Amino acid sequence: MFANRIRKNRKRLGRWIKRENIHGYRLYDADMPEYAVAVDVYESDKCYIHVQEYQAPKSIDPDRARERLQDALGVIRDLFGLEEGQLFLKVRKQQKGASQYEKLGAGKCFHEVIEAGHRFLVNFEDYLDTGLFLDHRITRGLVGELAPERHFLNLFAYTGSASVHAAAGGAAATLTVDMSKTYLDWARRNMELNGYSGSAHQYERADCLEWLQKALWQHRKFGLIFLDPPSFSTSSRMDGTFDVQRDHVALLKATSRLLEPDGVLIFSNNLRRFRMDCEALPELAVEDISRATLPPDFERNPKIHNCWKIQLQAQPA
Repeated sequence: MFANRIRKNRKRLGRWIKRENIHGYRLYDADMPEYAVAVDVYESDKCYIHVQEYQAPKSIDPDRARERLQDALGVIRDLFGLEEGQLFLKVRKQQKGASQYEKLGAGKCFHEVIEAGHRFLVNFEDYLDTGLFLDHRITRGLVGELAPERHFLNLFAYTGSASVHAAAGGAAATLTVDMSKTYLDWARRNMELNGYSGSAHQYERADCLEWLQKALWQHRKFGLIFLDPPSFSTSSRMDGTFDVQRDHVALLKATSRLLEPDGVLIFSNNLRRFRMDCEALPELAVEDISRATLPPDFERNPKIHNCWKIQLQAQPA
């Protein structure tokens, strides 16, 4: 049953993958409740499969769940002809606080993948996520389209993939901000891998909320901003907590004040129950582009992310 679904999905996505020259995609995402895993395919020097097992509810017999997982892994190995070191398994459960940044290993083994002609480093072993959020493929492309001649700000930048697209799209300058030294170094490596270095491309390690207040005091302005905060965050480097539902209005008000008059803010998050409070943001023109930024390999999971294109409301003459 699982093998048939994998074959069906490969056939359904195959033409799109070839036409768009896709090298990283989601092949299966808990399509059947019996096999609650996500299967991502990365074409690098070899084919690598990254499997994430969703944490089973307590009502599920753990022995039966383990048996089905082993069945699924066996099917994947056979269908793709995988050798040792090409299949990776993680368990995805709700992440809170510092645990969402927890390292799983220290292998520091990176592989290079291609997206839209750009090169990115991914890591299948050391972290829960690989370093490239596949569901944001179209969103990153939009950043590149909007980037020409603009000063670009990437807040909560993670590994800087949006900065690469902005630089490739012709941004006049990029600024990549994240609290994690590991991810900021990763972002720099991604940028340099694509030939983007020098004073036009800057990196700042900071609590993004504190950095935002400092930038407002300095009257900094950007023509394009990508804002992709976590759903919830707390760490030793920040005071208090951040909750995207509770805090998004204040966050968007502050971030939008950094926009040039004709600037564009792309705001995204992955909180499934998120509700945008547009009425509390009358000074902003807010366009929901969640559906438009949902790629074909994530169509079964339309709540994988929320995304908006935001601009300042035109002032009456």
